[in-house]
Amino acid sequence: MKIGLLSYRSNPFSGGQGIYLKHLSLALLNLGHEVDVISGPPYPDLHEDIKLIKIPSLNLFELEDSLRLRSFRSRFLLNPTDLIEWLGILSGGFPEPYTFGRRVEKYLKESSIEYDLLHDNQSLSYALLDIQKRTPLVTTIHHPITKDHKLELESAKNWKQRLSTNRWHNFLKMQKKVAPELNRIICPSNQSKEDVIKEFKVNSSKLEVVLNGIDLETFNLKDHIEKTPFKVVTTASADIPLKGLRYLINALPSVLQDYPKCTLSVIGRAKANGETKKQIKRLGLESKISFHSELSEQDIVELYSSSEIAVIPSLYEGFGFGAGEAMACGIPLISTHSGGLKEVVGEAAIKVKSRDSEALSLAIKDLFSNSDKRAYYKRVGRERMEKEFQWLNSAKKYVEIFEEEIDRFKTN
Repeated sequence: MKIGLLSYRSNPFSGGQGIYLKHLSLALLNLGHEVDVISGPPYPDLHEDIKLIKIPSLNLFELEDSLRLRSFRSRFLLNPTDLIEWLGILSGGFPEPYTFGRRVEKYLKESSIEYDLLHDNQSLSYALLDIQKRTPLVTTIHHPITKDHKLELESAKNWKQRLSTNRWHNFLKMQKKVAPELNRIICPSNQSKEDVIKEFKVNSSKLEVVLNGIDLETFNLKDHIEKTPFKVVTTASADIPLKGLRYLINALPSVLQDYPKCTLSVIGRAKANGETKKQIKRLGLESKISFHSELSEQDIVELYSSSEIAVIPSLYEGFGFGAGEAMACGIPLISTHSGGLKEVVGEAAIKVKSRDSEALSLAIKDLFSNSDKRAYYKRVGRERMEKEFQWLNSAKKYVEIFEEEIDRFKTN
């Protein structure tokens, strides 16, 4: 089968989508399929036998606000898609899913490559509705971004912040229209499926659940790496309320009373003048919390392996790669069961309520004080990942769905 994987951005260093694309494409390749990845920037890190087809964009999302206005070029006036992207970003929106759809549809029409199936990685762009008329199409929705939007509105401190988040999430109007019209959708957890049905009004008959895999070769036990005593690690895009980092930071002063050598390493980036930095300064934790971004997978493994405990304080996850990767590395995990996380961690991690700093501090202190409990969760976490989260098994289920959609397309 010749498969084209579509992704509007595929950052290999942060966020779940680049990781997802890298490992799904490799697993499909290992099953004997020919795989192209058709992606906008930032581009993914792929196996050498997988062809990357670049769909360039203006990539203004990566620029500082002060540089976006000056990025205008007169050629934008001759290219409606570029002009839409520039104006959209300039007005505080996020037009990339829409403009990627326009560009990839143009590429597919002009290309001589014929795919047996196309798979969209949550662009949910209008163009998909035309694309699926010509080529069998399956879409993954990791989770409805309406969840992010609602949490950001809850966290907004004033009308300006509410206006800003409403502008940025304007693409949701498109996604809410497109999702119900798609022929086949895959979700990475049952919770994500339920939320897609509720938030996007998708008929349940169109939805399938396939749990993601975890890269168990890269994320594995590294007992030769020395532990830093009382080191906690978490994965969080620092200023995104969805990740719940502020509750973990608020838990730290209580932990430090009993364990003054405790430190927190955050896999993610904090905005220079963002709420997270202000919170850390307000609590006097500048010397106790460090941020680590643009890390390779090997860098992340080493960061996990040098830590005594991992914590996932998320308010919602469609799946939860950070939790799975920590468990695969044998790091005792404390996690909420928000969203799809409960399906990832099961009983192999210590459960805490979301939005509960006191529960987090108590769980951390309990694990620090109990080496037997740490050893237990090290073992059962790794065992769960090996048993339930193999990428090859996930890819086999994807292929079954792909074949069903190809057959449905032919009969219609």
